[in-house]
Amino acid sequence: MVDDHHHQSFATYPFVFHFLSVKIPMMPQKILVVDDDVKIVNLVKLYLEQERYQVFTAYDGLQALEIARQKQPDLIILDLMLPKVDGLDVLRLLTQEGGPPIIMLTARRTEDDKLIGLELGADDYVTKPFSPRELVARVRVVLRRLQKAQANQPEQVELGDLVVDYARREARRAGRVLPLTPAEFNLLAFMAQNPGRVYSRQNLLDELFGYDAASLERTIDTHIMNLRRKIEPDPAHPIYVQTVYGQGYRIEYKTTP
Repeated sequence: MVDDHHHQSFATYPFVFHFLSVKIPMMPQKILVVDDDVKIVNLVKLYLEQERYQVFTAYDGLQALEIARQKQPDLIILDLMLPKVDGLDVLRLLTQEGGPPIIMLTARRTEDDKLIGLELGADDYVTKPFSPRELVARVRVVLRRLQKAQANQPEQVELGDLVVDYARREARRAGRVLPLTPAEFNLLAFMAQNPGRVYSRQNLLDELFGYDAASLERTIDTHIMNLRRKIEPDPAHPIYVQTVYGQGYRIEYKTTP
């Protein structure tokens, strides 16, 4: 039998509803800013903190590696010209370790430098001199792209004897791990989530390298060629990565080339 004296509705305690309706604030996303120019670091830090990011800073490559491993940031803004350990080496090491997305911040203007960075696994690049507001916009785009990819990401996809393992960030054919670069794996992993779907070069650039990569359109062809060389039994007659003439590329398993 229920005791009416003790049996009271939640309405008696309005603070309970107030407590339940309160939104617990999300932890701020962590950004590591790496540059040997103190003024640039302070400027970028200021703009990021205005957008409620938690910011860590480093001024050389060795310090960048230590802080990245210790603080586990959600994203790194990385200058390529660094003392102690070169920025490209920092990029290479952190990508191999499965680190966070990285935006290159660089005074190097040549296409080769951009391509090397993107090939090593950078997610975007900003050339000095730059607008701090544009850099913050890039940060938002890269983090949003990462969240979208993780939300839709399966554990693994099997296409015949080719396995794309998202958890391990590796591809295997007939049980053997394939030596893909980070950029090649990202391309394969993205397309493999929708076997049979045709992607234009611009689709792939938008998804993989952000919105300012139009000048790099031909690099998709180079990545596809390198990918075929590594995953196809016979690259001249592909059974996984197919060209759809006039449209782009798709991934699907064909039993015969």
